[in-house]
Amino acid sequence: MSFSAPGSPPPPGQPPYTSAAPYPAQPYQGQPHPGQPYPGQPVYPGPPPVDVLRSPQGLATALTVLLSVAAAIDLFSAGANMFAWSLMKDVIADPGQVAEGTLDLSDILTGLAGGLQLLAMLATATVFIVWFYRVRVNGEIFRPDAFSQGRGWAIGAWFIPVGNLFLPFRTARQIWTASTQLGPDGSYRHVSSAPLTAWWTVWVAALCFDRVFSQMYKRAETPAAVRDASLVGIAADLLMVAAAVFAVLFVRKLTALQNTKAAQGPYAAV
Repeated sequence: MSFSAPGSPPPPGQPPYTSAAPYPAQPYQGQPHPGQPYPGQPVYPGPPPVDVLRSPQGLATALTVLLSVAAAIDLFSAGANMFAWSLMKDVIADPGQVAEGTLDLSDILTGLAGGLQLLAMLATATVFIVWFYRVRVNGEIFRPDAFSQGRGWAIGAWFIPVGNLFLPFRTARQIWTASTQLGPDGSYRHVSSAPLTAWWTVWVAALCFDRVFSQMYKRAETPAAVRDASLVGIAADLLMVAAAVFAVLFVRKLTALQNTKAAQGPYAAV
């Protein structure tokens, strides 16, 4: 479902956002008055292009499902790493007591977990970036003054080495600010961004642990090295589970903020 921006017609063949109340005639804080171009904006001979608010609700629902599946796979991976850790302890204590088939089973479980995690990551990342770009565009319609970079950074920032550890977070904070209603008198109204901060902090920690695990596992040539790598893998998997939970909370909260602002306008009733 999509809904139209203030003052713009709905997309062709799409009914207007029926639950939306008329937006106030005055512009959002920081926006120019109707009819005035933004500073530095070229003047077109005809009507300028009009962005349309599009509901992120469907993408948010899909993300909730995908993140839940990813968390379940991460739990399975944690179990596989725990099995490998326990098995390596037995090998170190008495190699003769460990059957060859048990070692093969550990390798199969670890490989299966890694393959499933890769598939889940690709699917979730694709939908997440589409959702992230949509809420970024909506945020710019709500408050174009809230952003320090162009909307393309909502996609490109994820693919910049090192920069992807902080650039998407900055964009997410700006989207959060733009999606938050102002007070009835136009004053700033704080809405806790704890879901965003918690998700990003745990997500970066999980990435770091996962990178360390990958390097340790590749270089592991002794039972002791595999045991130590598996322990780090358990920590990485559990952090990924926590990051998925916080990501669901962040996605649902930001989506709710945008739905509320689209339906009720830029100013909160109370």
